[in-house]
Amino acid sequence: MSDTTQSGPVLAADGTPLKRSLARALRMQKVRALMLIAPLLLFVLLTFILPIADMLFRSVENRIVSDTLSETVVRLEDWDALSGETPDEAVYESLYYDLFVAAEAKEHTKLGTRLNYEQTGISSLFRGSGRKVDDIGEDHVKAIERASDGALKDEALWFEIMTGGSNAEGNTALLDAQRLKMEQLTSESFAADIGFVPGAEISELFPRMAVAYTDFALFTAVADEDVVAEEDPWETVFVAFAHSVQADGGAEALASYSGPGAAELQAAAAAIADLEPIAFKTAFLEIDEDWGDLGNWRTMRTYSPTYTSGYFLNSIDMQKGPEGAEPRPENQQIYMTLFVRTMIMSLMITGSCILLGYPVAWILANLPTRSANMLMILVLLPFWTSLLVRTSAWKVMLQQQGVINDVLVWLGLVGDDARLVMINNQFGTIVAMTHILLPFMILPMYSVMQTINPTYLRAAKSLGATNWTAFWRVYFPQSVPGIGAGSILVFILAIGYYITPEIVGGTKGVFISNRIAYHISSSLNWGLAAALGSILLAVVLLLYWAYDKIVGIDNVKLG
Repeated sequence: MSDTTQSGPVLAADGTPLKRSLARALRMQKVRALMLIAPLLLFVLLTFILPIADMLFRSVENRIVSDTLSETVVRLEDWDALSGETPDEAVYESLYYDLFVAAEAKEHTKLGTRLNYEQTGISSLFRGSGRKVDDIGEDHVKAIERASDGALKDEALWFEIMTGGSNAEGNTALLDAQRLKMEQLTSESFAADIGFVPGAEISELFPRMAVAYTDFALFTAVADEDVVAEEDPWETVFVAFAHSVQADGGAEALASYSGPGAAELQAAAAAIADLEPIAFKTAFLEIDEDWGDLGNWRTMRTYSPTYTSGYFLNSIDMQKGPEGAEPRPENQQIYMTLFVRTMIMSLMITGSCILLGYPVAWILANLPTRSANMLMILVLLPFWTSLLVRTSAWKVMLQQQGVINDVLVWLGLVGDDARLVMINNQFGTIVAMTHILLPFMILPMYSVMQTINPTYLRAAKSLGATNWTAFWRVYFPQSVPGIGAGSILVFILAIGYYITPEIVGGTKGVFISNRIAYHISSSLNWGLAAALGSILLAVVLLLYWAYDKIVGIDNVKLG
């Protein structure tokens, strides 16, 4: 007989190859499973992963200095911070134009606040200078405005001068460069058409004036939403013109100019011919003598990069200096002390919770169900009371005129003039937090102890073991997973607590989390708060890894 068996792939009922049909079915199952967990994944991403990523980014981000003083920080790169001399005139000139734009955008105060974290007093320096920066070159501005019977007070004439006329070639490269600068400074989109492009000829002859007018035009059209040709130019435009004309080669450049407003600009140049050239360094020192302080300039130069390690250095009581990392002054070294205190006190709180919680969990696990449930209500009762109320109650009980001291005096254990100091110190923090976190230790241990078969103890005793030996050799090892779960839970909660230490801790019982909360809500130094939080996160992960190596995370059970 001939072989009638046909070779080829096995087909499904619909005629498709079975292998392909199975693969499609498995793929559909995975898609359905992913759709079921997608809401949870999205929730975790938005509430856990992204905030941590943002915290890590904020701990190194430092764009505000380079964005606000974009030209100044470039000039500062050539300045020797260890020379003992302040920067040269060119740096002060760049500072004038950068600070003027920043003051118009109300960004100079933010910059001062950022640098004030590193150099005390620099915030008021920027705030005061921002109000007075438009006074620099005031005589030149007035002379230019009076020249040619006040023709240069005409906004439309300035607009025509800076565009070079309707048929002039535009300098789109300059416009794009300044648009990017303004977007970085104000965090607004300047991509819209503002109806202005600087002329190529005027940009080549007077580049500084073209830059100043372009900044004014962008800010006026986008931020103020006004028409550029109908608004008075900033003082920086007049100052830039005066400085360019009085500088070497400025007069020759103006003589070769024949575009719109040439006669008016010639008259303005003649009006300022007898005036002293603008000295930007002298002008800033007249505004505030602190502009001659080397420390302020070193701080600006040190923290000019877009990203910085300064926040992390501050978190470990170090700082960035002209020569690199260096210790902070001894009276400012607090963070390492707080980190050590947080770790030690959290371990003490965890240990006290174990000592107090283990017997309670054992009693609950070995009582009849009805009695255990009644006692469990007492364990859960603190969860029904506000955390603030529980903490405040301990403040009332532990103070020198509180309940505990009154009872001790009544019993004669302490004298009325020698009452115990149990509040606003580490003792008060440990007592209050132990009470608050104790249920988090009892519940995991109780759930694990419930699963321990009591016949194991009876078997050990029948073999001659004493009560202690049976407990220590048989019962306790089986309860260790519950102790591990409760310890991790209590320890992680303890190092992150800040309300209770703030109320009962005083100056000696506060944790590092209190400083993190302070920098987030009060000083607004989010970068330092993010660096402190990142270090705390790293410490927790390191301890978690060590616990896994020593005990084994697989042995941690909640019942």
